[in-house]
Amino acid sequence: MMNPATALPVAVTMGDPAGIGPEIILKAFAGDAPLMQGCCVVGNLSAMRRALERLQAKGLGGLSGWTCEPVASIGEAIHMSPRQVPVLNVTSDAPFEVGVVSAAAGRMAADSVTWAARAALRQEVGAVVTAPLHKKALSLAGVPFPGHTEMLQSLAAEHLGVAVSAVPVRMMLSCPGLRTVLVSIHVSLRQAIEAVNVANVLETIQVVQRSWPALFGKSPLIWVAALNPHAGEQGLFGDEEIQVIAPAVARALASGICVQGPFAPDTVFMQALRATGVDKPDVVLAMYHDQGLIPVKLFGVEHGVN
Repeated sequence: MMNPATALPVAVTMGDPAGIGPEIILKAFAGDAPLMQGCCVVGNLSAMRRALERLQAKGLGGLSGWTCEPVASIGEAIHMSPRQVPVLNVTSDAPFEVGVVSAAAGRMAADSVTWAARAALRQEVGAVVTAPLHKKALSLAGVPFPGHTEMLQSLAAEHLGVAVSAVPVRMMLSCPGLRTVLVSIHVSLRQAIEAVNVANVLETIQVVQRSWPALFGKSPLIWVAALNPHAGEQGLFGDEEIQVIAPAVARALASGICVQGPFAPDTVFMQALRATGVDKPDVVLAMYHDQGLIPVKLFGVEHGVN
């Protein structure tokens, strides 16, 4: 439970209102009201009320007697009464159909993330939690980003007054016993393979090394996955391990980073899960999106976070 005198509110972005975002947010509030005290939905009040009405009509989510209440500022969320979901309306009302991908829904989702991220960068909220958005809906709305990660990167660069390239970011997925960081994110598999170069692999290692102490209070042990089957079998199945990944690892080691690899990608995640003590890696570096996300979602989809 939050201490209203000291805590900053948490902004929970609505996600795509035509999708599951509003529903899972409402179920979270009803499922653990003390934990959600001080959280505020950032999005569209009418969309949240529509979702609440649908759930209540079906008797789902334990939401009987709950209401969605407007707040004039996000700080009001800390003082909400029981069974009230605070909603800060930051989007324009536009017609959309639940279950249908649309520009209107994509725009609402993007506006919610934009407002919440800027509030966090101004230190007006303590954290941002994002509900799912739909990448095609973002595209239809003219949003020039394929997902949350790239959007947040651009907003951070805007806040700092620098080019996006000056704010390198990576996606980390975490589930019990396993964390993985991705070299590339929302690109085609062909583009992802092309992105496996010394500069990108090394920069990913460096981003992890810089970020880890702030997140976990220590320097990380980093394992690096290979790209090719069996880590290339010494060049028989591709030479990216020899020409790209191993040199990047060597350069990182030379700079004092604790990193090992490349390891065969079909076993490295299992080995990371089973390792114990000082031998257990803090994170596994994956070369592309699905290489890293499949094991995290397989072992921890109910408990994983991005």
